[in-house]
Amino acid sequence: MKNLLIIGAGGVSRVATVKCAMNSDTFSKITLASRTKSKCDEIAAFIKERLGVQIETAQIDADDSDAVIELIKKTGAQILLNVALPYQDLSLMDACIKARIHYIDTANYEHPDLAKFEYKEQWARNEKFKEAEILGLLGSGFDPGVTNVFCAYAQQNLFDEIHYIDILDCNAGDHGYAFATNFNPEINLREVSAKGRYWENGKWIETEPMEIKMEWDYPEIGVKDSYLLYHEELESLVKNIKGLKRIRFFMTFGQSYLTHMKCLENVGMLGIKPVMHQGREIIPIEFLKTLLPDPASLGPRTKGYTNIGCVIRGIKDGKDKQIYIYNVCNHEECYKETGAQAVSYTTGVPAMIGTKLIAKGIWQGKGVFNMEEFDAKPFMDELNSQGLPWKIIEMTPNLGE
Repeated sequence: MKNLLIIGAGGVSRVATVKCAMNSDTFSKITLASRTKSKCDEIAAFIKERLGVQIETAQIDADDSDAVIELIKKTGAQILLNVALPYQDLSLMDACIKARIHYIDTANYEHPDLAKFEYKEQWARNEKFKEAEILGLLGSGFDPGVTNVFCAYAQQNLFDEIHYIDILDCNAGDHGYAFATNFNPEINLREVSAKGRYWENGKWIETEPMEIKMEWDYPEIGVKDSYLLYHEELESLVKNIKGLKRIRFFMTFGQSYLTHMKCLENVGMLGIKPVMHQGREIIPIEFLKTLLPDPASLGPRTKGYTNIGCVIRGIKDGKDKQIYIYNVCNHEECYKETGAQAVSYTTGVPAMIGTKLIAKGIWQGKGVFNMEEFDAKPFMDELNSQGLPWKIIEMTPNLGE
């Protein structure tokens, strides 16, 4: 059994911490730390009441590597699960290097002053992780995370060659607000308003935001408008899925969401540079964040489903083959179990699974890894037993691409 330190106390952390407590045969001790300790205490009380499991809580500034190292020493943690903000990935990775403990996160590094997310600076720490003889697991959420594992499972078990991948993310939940984001508004809006990108025939192709749209019939949900975005798992999958000719990422958005977002963008509310307001500097998107509903508050209001998966086409035994591998998740069922809606659930559960596989020594290595670099089957088995069952549909190959 392993001693675990979890940093962050938002909706994803809530789910991950609850699920870790449900797997207490793997985790001998759990400490939950955040800048706001009261949020940790509330999650700990929920877990104590529901599961009878005692977890410790602490206050920490995740940007302060030295303070994190001291907390690691104090708690005796052997693994750190980072479910804080992507801005803090590097400081937490550096703390793990110095403390020589394994590291897991759910989203790649993003600089607070630059609306760009990439693995470059995290991959650059590979040698230091090797020297410290520790494992860094990047992107153990759903997308990235489960989507990477779906692709790896297909490569390892279902295809001889994979040529085309479309990752499809549909949230058909209804929270009743005119406009709200299902996870951190600052991160969400920066991601959605950025230019799109996809990879085809050995090069990256850039698009205007929401320029490419398609309709897709999502099982158990129906037909939804889906828009091409850039998403971080594309960067690692291009490296690790051999023979790939094209990979894209699509996400669903309702017209109300898009209209609100465009209006906010047009008046500068999505800006990440400081502006003067009544004699003081403010950052528009941070101010907007204070006006929007807290994503953690959406749980009891949200009804409906998510459907996230991959359409994968390639060759098996000399014949064209296409599959659709996906998970459907119910917002209300997720809330009953963990007190959080499905967007947090679909990220928090895989965060626990990645941590569990490292804790049990099923996934091993020294250095920094993406999800698809490991044997996919143990993770796929855990998805079925931990609340995110998956299905595979055999499709008629679309050869008109």
